[in-house]
Amino acid sequence: MSTLRVLATLEATATGRAVPVTTVRHTHIADRPLVFIPLNLAGEACAPLAALVGTDRNAPELLAVPQPKDRTERFLFAARLAGHLLPYAEGFTAATEMYESGRGAKKEQRERCTDAPQLVVPNSAGVSFLRLLGRSTRFRRTEGPYAVDPSVPRLGQWLSWFTDQSEFPTSSLLLPLTQQLSAHWATGQSPTEDAHLGALMGWIDPPDGTDGPAAARWAEDPANSPPAGPATDPQFDTILSELYTAIDQAQGERHRAAAIRQLETQLLPQLLPTWQLMWRGIDRLRDIPAGRSVASRWQTDRDRFTAFSAYLADGGLPQARREHASGAARRLARLEDAADRYRSERAFDDPLVMAEYELSGEAVVGTVTGGEPDRTVTGRSGRALLRPLVTLTVQSPGRLKISDKVRSPARPGQTAEVLAIRGKGEGSYDIDFELSGGMGRSQKPPPPEGSIPKLGEEVCYTTLPTFTLPAALPEDESTPWTHGGPPQAYEPTDDDANEAWE
Repeated sequence: MSTLRVLATLEATATGRAVPVTTVRHTHIADRPLVFIPLNLAGEACAPLAALVGTDRNAPELLAVPQPKDRTERFLFAARLAGHLLPYAEGFTAATEMYESGRGAKKEQRERCTDAPQLVVPNSAGVSFLRLLGRSTRFRRTEGPYAVDPSVPRLGQWLSWFTDQSEFPTSSLLLPLTQQLSAHWATGQSPTEDAHLGALMGWIDPPDGTDGPAAARWAEDPANSPPAGPATDPQFDTILSELYTAIDQAQGERHRAAAIRQLETQLLPQLLPTWQLMWRGIDRLRDIPAGRSVASRWQTDRDRFTAFSAYLADGGLPQARREHASGAARRLARLEDAADRYRSERAFDDPLVMAEYELSGEAVVGTVTGGEPDRTVTGRSGRALLRPLVTLTVQSPGRLKISDKVRSPARPGQTAEVLAIRGKGEGSYDIDFELSGGMGRSQKPPPPEGSIPKLGEEVCYTTLPTFTLPAALPEDESTPWTHGGPPQAYEPTDDDANEAWE
């Protein structure tokens, strides 16, 4: 936990209200997200009990499973869920746009969807539930023994893809709400307590006449605010046991239907409070203006969604249970690149986030006290190059060293190199920066105004990169023998559908 986060937590404790730890929103919030609240049968790894799902806050759809231990009932639930998720996701493929990709001779026209689906679940456990549900459905056969509805394996492919994307911090395709809220507010409780959606929202948006601690205590009582799933309240499990016994012992279809209606009557009050909390949380996030990098990250999500939709439309096979060596290495490289990119973009978008790096020494903030805006140096070709000099007076140089390359959030297209660091006494330092880029090609600083920092301007410079180069990895056919050699083409087998919990 950063120093600023600790200070915000202390302030929240003192005031009884959550404290914003960002000035902008760092995730995309869709205009029409699909909210999904799952419940799982206690003691089972992946036995759906019920779910509340929908895109309209005023019209949630309850999906109940009459007997979660019955394999057939579980896949009927999956088919009903597919009836909601597949039309929602595939509906975004109708509208597309053309754009240019690449540079120079490699520039080409490509097509992508103008928008993409977004799933929102209450917490990280909801993501884990979807991952297991995707694994248990994407390999199912639609013919022969134990055949399932054709929508079930397609649902599994989509769920596996959504949960894979959620591992990238830059992606907004599948959002656990508690994680997103905690990234934008600090409360006076522990991170473990922040995983409770009701308690977290109690700090962020307490009811009139109360404060965060009181609202959180009220929400932590299952009688007031049932768990947000997938786990259920142990006391409610007792009621469930009786209801399932009544369904199993029902004589005739009419009595069984009545018992199922009674089950749904008991399930709905367990899910509706979370449904209402989730839409409140989405509203609070939507109230925060989006950072400038959010749109470009969502554009990447749209690119990935377009590619996966096309893959499925071409009859793409379900994702393998395990990556081969070269595929796993490329995925790890993409994850590392996404983490670095997200870290930098958050800081460049948000002065509060950048302040954390100032405290850690990865950024400095100071006042311009000198400079040479017309300074030139001789390049390798012998031509004079415009390289202005800016002197910044700071309280601490942090971790900056001579020759470090830095950038400013106010001028991300301009690189600066540290030329000198001089102590002035009384705890202040002068740092000389040589500027390059973002100034055109002339020998004098061109408009627009502000391309070069002016005297008296407060400027931030950081060593955080604005982009990272992707790792150079061999193609599949060049995988060395130490990593299993070139991988064989993947072909699904009947064993792929077997899971340890079944």
